[in-house]
This record gives sequence, C-alpha cells and structure tokens, in this order.
Amino acid sequence: MKQARNYVALAGLIVTLPLILSASRNPAEPIVYSRTTTSTTDTVTQVEMQNVDFFVAPHIALRIKRLDGTMRSNVPGPIQFDDRTKFSFNVDNAEVGMTAGDLSELMNRYVFNYPGSPLSHIRITIANGEIVQKGVLRKVAPLPFEIHAQLTSTPDGRIRLHPVRTEILGIHVDKLMHGLGLSLEKIINLSKAKGAKVDGNDIYLSPTMILPPPEIHGQLASAGVEGDRVVMRFGNGAKAGAMNIPLATAKNYMYYRGGTLRFGKLVMLDADMLITDLDPQNPFGFELDRYQPQLVSGYSRTLASGGLVVFMHDIDRISRASQADNSAGFDSPGQGTAPAQSIR
Repeated sequence: MKQARNYVALAGLIVTLPLILSASRNPAEPIVYSRTTTSTTDTVTQVEMQNVDFFVAPHIALRIKRLDGTMRSNVPGPIQFDDRTKFSFNVDNAEVGMTAGDLSELMNRYVFNYPGSPLSHIRITIANGEIVQKGVLRKVAPLPFEIHAQLTSTPDGRIRLHPVRTEILGIHVDKLMHGLGLSLEKIINLSKAKGAKVDGNDIYLSPTMILPPPEIHGQLASAGVEGDRVVMRFGNGAKAGAMNIPLATAKNYMYYRGGTLRFGKLVMLDADMLITDLDPQNPFGFELDRYQPQLVSGYSRTLASGGLVVFMHDIDRISRASQADNSAGFDSPGQGTAPAQSIR
C-alpha cells in the first residue's frame, strides 16, 4: 500500500487522482500524468546531475561531480526508465570518477566476464599516481600477474594504460619480454572483451563501451589518476547554462526536464522532476536497478506547476531506512513537505 502511494507521488497523481479514478479506462493501460499536451513521441529529456554516485550495477558507480546532457529512448515511444537497455544518455559535459573498487568490479563482472577470457580475479588499486592491476592470466596454466601502468587519454577519446612494470609469477618480466620480442598484444587476446583492446604493450579502453547499459555517448576530453580514483572529463569543459531546478538549495541531485518518462505503468509528459537525497552531507547514492525501495523509503512533493520533487535515501541506507516503522514514509509527521520558500 505504501509503495503504491509513492508511485502515485512519483507521477504527480496527487493532483489528478480523483479525476483518474472517476474516469472509465482499462486498468491495464498506463496512467498518464501530463502538465501539457506534449506528444508521447517526444522522447528527449534534458538531464543535469550534481554530486551523484550513479550505480550502473551493484558495486559499480559512476561518481558524477557534474553532468549535463540529454536522455533519449532507443525505441519508439517514451523513455522507459525501468528498462536500462531501452534508453541512452548523451553527455555534453561531465566530470566522472571511478574508484579502484568500482573498476575492479567492472573488469570482473562485465569487461572480462565471458567464456575463454584470458584475465580473471582482477583487483585494481591506485598507488603513487599509477594503476596497479593484479589477477590471473590464463594461458596453458593460470599465471598470477601484476601490472603497474600509467593512465592517460588519447586524442580519439580512449583511455590508455601504459605498463611501466609487469610481473608474472612474481618475476619482473619486462626485460625478458623485450628481449624475446614479446608484447602484451602477443600474450593477451582481448578480441572478445567489451570495450578493451591491446595494441603493442598498451591497453586501450573505451570509456563508454566498457560500461553496462544504459548506453552512454560522449567524447572523452581527458582522463587521469587524481587521488584515490580515476577521473574522466567529457566535452569541451565549458559549463552549460544551468537549468532552473525546483529546489535551489539542493546540493546532490538529478534533474530531468522535458520529454516523456515512463515508470512502470506511470507516464510523465513534459517531464519536470528533481530527485535529491535526504543526506546532503555526502554524494547522492542512486542505483538504477533498485530505485523502487529508495522511492518507497522517501517522499515527494508535487509543485503548483505540475512538476515533482522527490526525496530519497542513499542506496546504502535503504536496508536501515526500510526497517524503520515508516520513519521516512510519505504519511509520517513532518514528511511530504519542504520549506515553501525553497521550492519554486
């Protein structure tokens, strides 16, 4: 019951629910929430994100400091938020980081997760400005390896890992490989890897192809190691004109404006939705596959304009928040509202 109320809140049905219930319709048909008469064929939505840990899979996050771009359906009709394979992001400008843990999970669960992969059990760390990769190289027998590499970007928008030290079975083999005329390309076959290839001694990664869905399109401008993470910058670095978000005090948020969004059976036309977190002291942790429990544990407010502001707990707090007795439920005392002067 509580989940149903929050879905209603998400689509803005607080205002129009009486009319919908009184109308004659097929219950299986999606409920449409509309601020205007925008056609459902309009499937391009402007997107702005700030301080968001966007989990594209469990334990794999894009640590987004700032992102400006658009979201588009890959199939005819509205953007289907519940099916990551049916929409894509087009990034105009962004600064995105990934931790060593994010990268380790990405390599093991996605990039090299296929039958016959020559690399497995990969563990990535970042030390002294270098990427350190440890794992198992599968040749005639499994061989433990360790590669220290410098990370840079290429003019065509790829990430380049240039090994400066290679160990196999704990033995430093760079000089031996050079003496035998061997390169990583001759030792490792990455032809089936997702977004990764070897050329000579260098490993090249496509920063968008190595990620699981949704598809992300954008031109990588630079990449490098900064502190404890890899930081990628997309676009020309020029800050796009900020959109007028409904909650001016929001520090960590995702804002969707225009186009048509579909959430389950609910459809929002001419979208105007801000999603922000209830703990602004740290980045907003949002997981695409588990946004429903985040939604249920939070609350929302429908604006006079027909737009929506949604407040959610970070994904890593969901287990604790959901166990509370309606601690953040929409009907809890003091919930479901926000300072009127802060919301347009």
